[in-house]
Amino acid sequence: MKNLSPKLYLEINNSNLIFFTIEDDNQNDFKISFKLKTSLTGMLDNRIINLEKFFNCVKENIYIIEKKVNFTFKELVLILENLNPTFINLTGYKKLNGSQVLKENVTYILNTLKSCVDEIEFKKTVVHIFNSKFFLDNKKIDNLPIGLFGDFYSHELSFILMNKNDYKNLNFVLNKCNLNVKKILIKSFIEGAYLSNNNKNIETFFHIKISDNNSKISFFENNALKFEQIFSFGAEIIVNDITKITCLKKEEVKEILESTKLNQDIKENELVEKKYFKDGIYKKIKKKLIYEIIFARVKEISEIILFKNNNFSHYTKFTKTIFFELEGKLSKQSLKEIYKIAFANNDIFKLNLIDELSDKNILITANKLVHFGWKKEAIPITRIQKSLIARFFNAIFG
Repeated sequence: MKNLSPKLYLEINNSNLIFFTIEDDNQNDFKISFKLKTSLTGMLDNRIINLEKFFNCVKENIYIIEKKVNFTFKELVLILENLNPTFINLTGYKKLNGSQVLKENVTYILNTLKSCVDEIEFKKTVVHIFNSKFFLDNKKIDNLPIGLFGDFYSHELSFILMNKNDYKNLNFVLNKCNLNVKKILIKSFIEGAYLSNNNKNIETFFHIKISDNNSKISFFENNALKFEQIFSFGAEIIVNDITKITCLKKEEVKEILESTKLNQDIKENELVEKKYFKDGIYKKIKKKLIYEIIFARVKEISEIILFKNNNFSHYTKFTKTIFFELEGKLSKQSLKEIYKIAFANNDIFKLNLIDELSDKNILITANKLVHFGWKKEAIPITRIQKSLIARFFNAIFG
């Protein structure tokens, strides 16, 4: 790899700040040159509550990174996973009366809907805008129908917003560290872009990610992120259930899950082996019981996250494809198989088990989004206000 200037990325998730420096020559030569993870300081319940503590944390870690890589950064890319984004989907219309769809029509709809969102959600700021759907004379069109003739055109946009004060606080802290925010990316968007790029024929899907202590579901339609929801429970809740019912210790339960094959074919009289009982007191516990505890809880999780979740009941009409990711310490194969059965929901849904997305996969995708954009991303056109004297000369000379 050539000697290139490193780039700085900062991920803010539910429990950590993660700083990455990457090197990339835009020719598939990509390297994470440094990674630094630290606990959240000055943040609580997905909000910055102590600006000074948060600033000092960021400043100290930036100093460590710049000293390590021997480079002074001027900008960075923010990847956000924990600042409670808001999702809004709106549709704009244009009567054509047999004329062509012009670029000006699309720009007008985009700017009008953006202005509407800004007016309604005045305490929030727009982070992403996606082109979700296009209809010409009630017929769905895959791409912008510029140049086509018709009578009625409709255009749906999906907006992702974040709290304006959170946005200002982040910018204030980073600017105080002499860093400009080049781009803000919602992590769910990056994950969906990665899945879309690696599954060329799938554009509408759910992405479900279950970690040890939290879970998340995202819905993508036509490669546009339309909604996500985060839950404050994860795979650890299964360990707690088994512990309560069997009186096993958490460490014993985790070891059993680590090395025992648990599925619906377990024999009724098959018992947990003595080697897992660390205190020397053996209890006759059926593996079938442990399987049934896991399945009952996973079934409930599947209903809370998707099947009985009113936020997503409408979206299940558009796709049955689920990308399922189990990450963290409890991402065991036996658990994956149980999740697969529960979330397939009697084979109604097509479940694709995927490996935990690596830092490299996320950052390569994020880097491409920053430099090349996204096929469904929309950018509003800002009209430049003319000065008073410019308007005066324009009125006289046209």
